[in-house]
Amino acid sequence: MGHSRAEAAYQRAIGAFKNPTLDLLHGRYAPFVIAALSLVFTADRPTVAVSDAHVEVGEIVDELRAVDHDGQERGLPAGSGREICRYWVRVGWLVPQIVDDAEVYRLSAQAVGALEIAGRAGGGRSRVSRSRVRTLLETIEQLAQDAEPDPAERRARLLADRAAIDAELARLDEHGAPEPVDDELLLEEAENVLHLARELPADFSRVAESINAMQRDVVADLRRDVRPAGEVLREYLQRGQHVMQATPEGRAFAGALRLIGDPERIDHLTDQLRTLLAQPFSRLMDAEQRSDLDAIAKRVEQGVQEVLTAQRRASHVITAQVRTHDPARDREVDELLRSVMSGLQNWTRDSKAGDRVDPLRGFPVANVGHLRQTLSGIRPPAAPAPLRETEGEAEFEDVDTRAWGGPRYTELEAYVAGLGERFDLADAFAGAPDADRRPVDLLGLLEIAHRTGMSEGDEVSVVEALRPDGTSRRFAFGSVTAGIRRDPDAPEEGEDD
Repeated sequence: MGHSRAEAAYQRAIGAFKNPTLDLLHGRYAPFVIAALSLVFTADRPTVAVSDAHVEVGEIVDELRAVDHDGQERGLPAGSGREICRYWVRVGWLVPQIVDDAEVYRLSAQAVGALEIAGRAGGGRSRVSRSRVRTLLETIEQLAQDAEPDPAERRARLLADRAAIDAELARLDEHGAPEPVDDELLLEEAENVLHLARELPADFSRVAESINAMQRDVVADLRRDVRPAGEVLREYLQRGQHVMQATPEGRAFAGALRLIGDPERIDHLTDQLRTLLAQPFSRLMDAEQRSDLDAIAKRVEQGVQEVLTAQRRASHVITAQVRTHDPARDREVDELLRSVMSGLQNWTRDSKAGDRVDPLRGFPVANVGHLRQTLSGIRPPAAPAPLRETEGEAEFEDVDTRAWGGPRYTELEAYVAGLGERFDLADAFAGAPDADRRPVDLLGLLEIAHRTGMSEGDEVSVVEALRPDGTSRRFAFGSVTAGIRRDPDAPEEGEDD
């Protein structure tokens, strides 16, 4: 029995030390990492531009090297500020992001937790206090009230609370002022508030990183094309609901969201913190404690904004992936990448140190002779037959090719001039000479009538046109009445010149 208990305790300890936060704290350069990150990242500066972080970390490590801290057991890392930050990204201290088209660093959830643990362990004030015990008792009391199923018991507790409030009001009415509280007790209360507030940033970061992890899993599942896209998205929504409701981090975020959702309440919280900092007991706090107490409201806002930003980014990425997802294209890309990797491995196995590879300047182009243009024929179209030379007379020899040309405007205008001021277009075309009754002359006559002014009727006119080869064609169109546009300067009939 003792062996099984010891083994169970040992397995629990192994699981605890697998926590990424403890893994980071047990790194060789953990003291330097904690010191540098606590200076670069503050409550007013949750994200830092990549270039600024490289410069500041480089200055910090150069300053510590100048005072000979490099020779200690857990000394300073080698390399420039850029190399150190890139290494921190690989091991999980920093997370790179794109904010407003600029690359920035932010602390990972493990890094925030490590800073909180290091600050609590090195603060020198970790002790059992009246404030922490009272917080514990009040939390247990609230839990017991929420879990109490008996209405009578709940009513009795509410009546007792009301009696205590009434007694406090009576004491204030009698004495006029509350009893002063010792500054040491107020300091313990403030330290307890800081202790509780330090845990929120890590919770927010864990929620944001869990959303980012879900985003990566969803995109990977969509790209694998193993399951339907609808099933993958439903699972994503279920996991998102699980994160917000079934984890401590999600519940902390939900509570903070309800708090930050009311602007008056967050403003009231800010006013309360400023009022506390103006009290005499705040002089007992050091500058860092006063700064942390003043930044509680801002930390809550930043944490909520971080989670909401992660949600919006995940929704945008997943939506874009669903819209542009092409399984066939993705498989082609994957096969191409695998073939490239296979070719590279084969070349590496057979190549020597001095061998060089000519880069690919462009992709080969397929030589396509002729593509099918229709779907009716099973064979592609052939080239047109060559022109043949005819012996003897030409096809249009001794033929007036002008008869197959356009309208004879001169003859038509002379013909229309003798029809009077108003005439029906169909009657005029029927009475024209045979040479001017071609189909194209009907179009010319319509054009002349349009220029001189015409009106359309409701009846349908039918005319018969004669083609140059002797055949006839019938045309139907809306009746048209045309007129002759007279020269306004010409004299009327009967007037003297």
